[in-house]
Amino acid sequence: MHSLQNGTLDVVTIGEAMAMFVALEPGDLAAAERFVKRAAGAELNVAIGLARLGLNVGWVSRIGDDSLGQFICQQLEQERVNHQQVTVDARYPTGFQLKSKVDDGSDPRVEYFRKGSAASHLSPDDFNRDYFGAARHLHLSGVAAALSASSFELLHHAAKSMRAQGKTISFDPNLRPVLWPSEQTMLKQLNLLAEYADWVLPGDKEGKILTGYSQPEAIADFYLDKGVKTVIIKTGCDGAWYKTAEGEKGQVAAIRVDNVVDTVGAGDGFAVGVISGLLDGKSLPDAIRRGNKIGSLAIQVIGDSEGLPTRAELGDF
Repeated sequence: MHSLQNGTLDVVTIGEAMAMFVALEPGDLAAAERFVKRAAGAELNVAIGLARLGLNVGWVSRIGDDSLGQFICQQLEQERVNHQQVTVDARYPTGFQLKSKVDDGSDPRVEYFRKGSAASHLSPDDFNRDYFGAARHLHLSGVAAALSASSFELLHHAAKSMRAQGKTISFDPNLRPVLWPSEQTMLKQLNLLAEYADWVLPGDKEGKILTGYSQPEAIADFYLDKGVKTVIIKTGCDGAWYKTAEGEKGQVAAIRVDNVVDTVGAGDGFAVGVISGLLDGKSLPDAIRRGNKIGSLAIQVIGDSEGLPTRAELGDF
């Protein structure tokens, strides 16, 4: 097990990991006969991306007592992500997903088998104060918030506790409407979590759903008025637009990608770049540039985390 070095973590995050079976030939998912197994999950992708850049990362979750859960643990070991607070729960299975292969840059078809998974039983009981307290930064995503009412309570409790300890918090809304009981609940709970964050990273379409505003500045002001320090809005081909509580604002251009292979994971790659950049002490525009860079690498490969670079691969970008 990758233990806590000197008792400290740079980042801690909470989420569900699933085994992902990706079809090896393009076309109808029902007709696919051969698949390759990967690990998937928004928060897991971020944890892996940050660990590859040399940060000490802790990932908190529940997995089933099954081969897919063992596979997830093996991936965490390989990627040097600390999993001291991952509970093996024999009562419930590890979730999995099937994903079609696309070769035209369109979004692949994904089918989830996660209902009643071990991770959906995350609750405030999974909050270890010492473990979270050993980290300087908490990263949360709307996917873990959507898993269940008890999982949302865990995130809410973690955000409250880390905020009280003066730690920094980032929040990626990562909307998954199908997982929520209603859009109203989704908006209320995600906006509540966002209020605890220092850095909020919505996509422009997500921002419109969450705030009712379509202009990046209006979306940013919605969160800045609630006490958020910085809002960074992913604006697709245009890159990203940001605004801070001090009124600093601007656009950071996207990095052109000629060969888009798989769009899944771009937002997680962006979060990895921004969070690592800000924790490295870089300026906000430079951190966003790194986010755009890593997001652009993520969409050039199949799989959610395969394109995430090491510190050496990122170079002194």
